[in-house]
Amino acid sequence: MSNQPFVIKAHPDDNVAVVPQAEGLLPDTRLNNGVVTKAYIPMGHKVALVAFAKNAPIVRYGQIIGYANEAIEQGAWISERNMTLPQAPDLDRIVYQPVRPSGTFAAKAKLNEYSFQGYKNKDGSVGTKNVLGITNSVQCVAGLTDYIVDKVKRELLPKFPNVDDAVGLQHAYGCGVAIHAPAAIVPIRTIQNIAVNPNFGGEVMVLGLGCEKLRPERIVPDNEQGASITYMQDPAFEGFGEMVAGIMQTAEQHLKKLNQRKREPCPISDLVVGMQCGGSDAFSGITANPSAGFASDLIVQAGGSVLFSEVTEVRDAVHLLIPRAANEKVAQALLREMKWYDDYLAQGQADRSANPSPGNKKGGLSTIVEKALGSIAKSGTSPIVDVIGPGEKLRTKGLNFAATPASDFVCGTLQLAAGMNMHVFMTGRGTPYGLSMVPVIKVGSNSSLSKRWFDLIDLDAGKIATGEKTIAEMGWGLFELILKVASGEVTVASDRLGLHNDLVLFNPGPLT
Repeated sequence: MSNQPFVIKAHPDDNVAVVPQAEGLLPDTRLNNGVVTKAYIPMGHKVALVAFAKNAPIVRYGQIIGYANEAIEQGAWISERNMTLPQAPDLDRIVYQPVRPSGTFAAKAKLNEYSFQGYKNKDGSVGTKNVLGITNSVQCVAGLTDYIVDKVKRELLPKFPNVDDAVGLQHAYGCGVAIHAPAAIVPIRTIQNIAVNPNFGGEVMVLGLGCEKLRPERIVPDNEQGASITYMQDPAFEGFGEMVAGIMQTAEQHLKKLNQRKREPCPISDLVVGMQCGGSDAFSGITANPSAGFASDLIVQAGGSVLFSEVTEVRDAVHLLIPRAANEKVAQALLREMKWYDDYLAQGQADRSANPSPGNKKGGLSTIVEKALGSIAKSGTSPIVDVIGPGEKLRTKGLNFAATPASDFVCGTLQLAAGMNMHVFMTGRGTPYGLSMVPVIKVGSNSSLSKRWFDLIDLDAGKIATGEKTIAEMGWGLFELILKVASGEVTVASDRLGLHNDLVLFNPGPLT
């Protein structure tokens, strides 16, 4: 084996490759493929494997990610500075021609050996945490909600050892909005579906003001599992102290019920795993996301469900996803969500060029096309069985596209509404992202980050780039880690450190 430095191609047809060395490559470095670098190229950034004429296509993942905006020498550093963005795939010209995976990753018999310890609910769903959810119906009572959550944690939670946590499901919706506008259904159904997330076991408290547009009863319309509603403006309360005392009594009743929940063996088919990436870099699409995709295929093959999302980070690769749709209806639904978001961005006088972020670019991602091609790797190869609109709940087991914005917090909130009971989050630049309602496994795309953030990253997928692990080995490792975390055997870094983000609703409707 040559001792000369190497670079990584994502696809045999690529004419650029990524620098894996943490220190980058110095000028005049001869690579093992014979290319000599013309400049310093940082880790994660692209080296030109050929000479490019102006307007020549730049190819990564076997797809055009941009065009040279000037003549580029072989061995030069390629970044957003010397390339232009190609046109997005024309949605009206994409024809559904189904393609199915040629093989499977694992024998069914082997997957049948796996299970996890979860909390079974009356509605057939299964939780991976045992949590009391306390939601507000309007931002006006956010202060009260925070006060109650803190008081419950300090005074009541220690009495109920089987309950993991009490969490506030805070949001900024509920009043001052056009509640009957067509787009209002998105935030409303999001709040409704979060309230029935499997990790709450039906024990959800709704705190309202009394005069808000979003009536608390609307949050739990089919209240068969025992959610409770309390209004601050209830005339039965004399002063804040009585309000708090009444709410605390209600909280204790919910905690008594939750404390009776016990973990029991559950099949993989009870998992709903949300896959998401944030703070991505050029390694995300060749390490963390493919290993997540491998794990996705294992979960789906075992009868479970996987959500992948982020419309703007799928849009430029949608032509590669349409052939994987289970049928024409799913294909058209996927195209429809892309079109809806195109129009949504246009209304705000924005477009796809608003992505990638400065951090993504620093990590080697030059265009949204390159980012999208790496992003979809976390979906694996399974057929896409359904498309879920923003805030909708999972309908069909298998691989689902949950249409969400790319914002980490909005995407996580919408996946939570879809019924996610496990979350896997891939990052290359690093983020402390976490959710208190569901375990979040943090996967690092490069070993430099994973080593530096040794107590924030749960799994180092960067070992794929260094050749220490294959995608299959890392994928199996992630799959097994998901089961251990879902069973309560392993605590993820964000839970251990108490690093949790607020919920952020997607509200495309008007304020008043």
